[in-house]
Amino acid sequence: MPALPTAETPMLRLFQTEWCPSSHRVRQRLTELDVAYTALQVPVERDERTALFQATGGVTIPALVAEDGAVLIGEDAILDYLDRRFDEPGGAVAHREKAEQARRRLLEEAA
Repeated sequence: MPALPTAETPMLRLFQTEWCPSSHRVRQRLTELDVAYTALQVPVERDERTALFQATGGVTIPALVAEDGAVLIGEDAILDYLDRRFDEPGGAVAHREKAEQARRRLLEEAA
């Protein structure tokens, strides 16, 4: 179970969509790291992303608002931040292996 945030460490907020591959990879890394976060769905249309713009100043996803209010935009910046900020728990490797097995099964079934 992810460590729950306290008043000293507020929860991360991830602005994302389910269809976005970059958002998926960020969610997967958060799960591997066992980090609690709030996923906020973003409208497909950029001009409708009002909440995202108000929180981050932009309309690009994925976007992460960190515990200290820092805003990280894009998969690479977010993954770099997560890897610097959080230690990888022992179960992360097993999680990645299980995810890779599931991906391979799906590819085999689709072939």
